[in-house]
Amino acid sequence: MADWGVVQADMKRVVSVSIGSSKRNHTATVNVLGEEVHIERIGTDGDIAKAIDIIKSLDGKVDAFGMGGTDLYFVAGHKRYLLRDSVRIARAAKNTPVVDGSWLKGIIERRAVEYIRDEKGVQLRGKNALVVCAIDRFGMAEALAESGCNMRYGDLAFALGIPFWLRSLSSLDLAATLLMPIISWIPIKYLYPTGKAQDVIRPKYREAYEWADIIGGDCHFIKRHMPDNLEGKIIITNTVTADDVEAFRKRRVKMLVTSTPELDGRSYGTNVIEAVLTAVTGKRAEELGVEKVLELIGKAGFTPRVEYLS
Repeated sequence: MADWGVVQADMKRVVSVSIGSSKRNHTATVNVLGEEVHIERIGTDGDIAKAIDIIKSLDGKVDAFGMGGTDLYFVAGHKRYLLRDSVRIARAAKNTPVVDGSWLKGIIERRAVEYIRDEKGVQLRGKNALVVCAIDRFGMAEALAESGCNMRYGDLAFALGIPFWLRSLSSLDLAATLLMPIISWIPIKYLYPTGKAQDVIRPKYREAYEWADIIGGDCHFIKRHMPDNLEGKIIITNTVTADDVEAFRKRRVKMLVTSTPELDGRSYGTNVIEAVLTAVTGKRAEELGVEKVLELIGKAGFTPRVEYLS
């Protein structure tokens, strides 16, 4: 349960309710576009019913909810595929807006790739890039492909345990068209690490990790099967804690890029960034539109985080 303590009455309040591990809980107070915003992340250790109860108890008492540890929908091409479990969580709020960051993700994760390519001078053309789950990071996957990378998409391997690597966005679109009508009904815990499963690393798919110069996607998916050695790799992700950074450093990752900035010691998920924008502007990111969102995150100083680890 959220405990606001001495939060000022006129301060905006954002709560990210995540079905991820409670070990990753965090609070921060930040100034965004002239507004003080108090952020709290509450993990329910995979308990969807608890997430729903928390949202119901705080509905109307906070300015925006982020929904973490899952997505409301996946994207492939121009199609959206809703996830049943996530819809249940989102519908728990009747008064306070709930955002999952999916729409914003497509913008700022594309921007993170373009940022290291155009602003940091990182050569991407000809590099091998593994996106662990591209329907969860379609903007990133598209930007890497457009930048001339040799691509592998790990959606079948990392979400379904099928060691088959898609090589093009058209094959990803076809696979999503065939499988998502079924997958959308599967409980999220069977597709994505939630709760205590987020703390477990079981090395797997070593050849794919070794092949890649760049590994992009959800941090939990990347960590889930990563080997002990990632020397020289570039990781593009978000929702990174200090422990995650240390785990990458220990494996000799060369560069860590997060699409969201570091706020008080960690990089929050896009659900939090979108919830903050919603709290400050009174509109969801999708209502604001691409140009306005890019303008606002620029004014807010929400540039991608780039950190050289070795």
